[in-house]
Amino acid sequence: MRDLKLPFCPGCGLFSLTNAFLRAVHELGYEDLSNFVFCSGIGCSSWIPSPYFMADSVHTLHGRSIPVATSIALLRPNLHVVVFGGDGDIVGIGLSHFVHAARRNTDILVIMGNNMVYGMTGGQVAPTTPLKAKTTTTPYGSFEHPLDAAKLAAVAGAAYSARWTTAHPKELRESIKKAINLKGFRFIEVITQCPTAFGRRVGFKNVGEMLKWFKENAVPVQQAEKMSQEELEGKIIIGEFIQRRRTTLGEAVYAMIKGAQKDEKQS
Repeated sequence: MRDLKLPFCPGCGLFSLTNAFLRAVHELGYEDLSNFVFCSGIGCSSWIPSPYFMADSVHTLHGRSIPVATSIALLRPNLHVVVFGGDGDIVGIGLSHFVHAARRNTDILVIMGNNMVYGMTGGQVAPTTPLKAKTTTTPYGSFEHPLDAAKLAAVAGAAYSARWTTAHPKELRESIKKAINLKGFRFIEVITQCPTAFGRRVGFKNVGEMLKWFKENAVPVQQAEKMSQEELEGKIIIGEFIQRRRTTLGEAVYAMIKGAQKDEKQS
């Protein structure tokens, strides 16, 4: 990392997410980030790689990191292309890009820090805000059911989709290591605590209470499959939702180019 002070509030879960990613890269044997390129949009999570990582990175418009990452992955298939973003950035304004990147099986890794609120802009309700949770724009509680991003990625066609919390650092680190070595669209959702814009509004006194809530309400995906919707209300389903090998967008594009060049020579 560059010798810069991170911008996150005290107790923010993005410190843990940053730590997990860099430890995963180190444990895979990389001495630096020269084999990686990072893309991010706008929001707290988007600050993780740019300008704090000593690496090539692109800071894009709000919600537009995935199409930029897609372009880089197609032009430089030898690099690990990683997107960092928050829930508002990735599955709010950027939802369409998210779904189509999974459908195309674009060869990128998307890591989403889900703090369940628009943390950087004042604590407004987000697509991932839990039902009945109070925010600045829903002072009496959110009246919408939250989006399940990890399941959506799996259904849309992702090669890998998983969800963890910052209270599960070892599992998160191992998941990142696995995802880096896979091909295709890989998505890791990380439930992160935001004591400033979310925690205090929903009644948590400190970060410790939020992490305890993560642990007590986390349900492994295998166990969740045996539970009813009523039993899962308010729970956080963690684990790996899908892992499969599909032809990536890059493989399909380059195969088509090769076929077109062959046809051109024969004609």
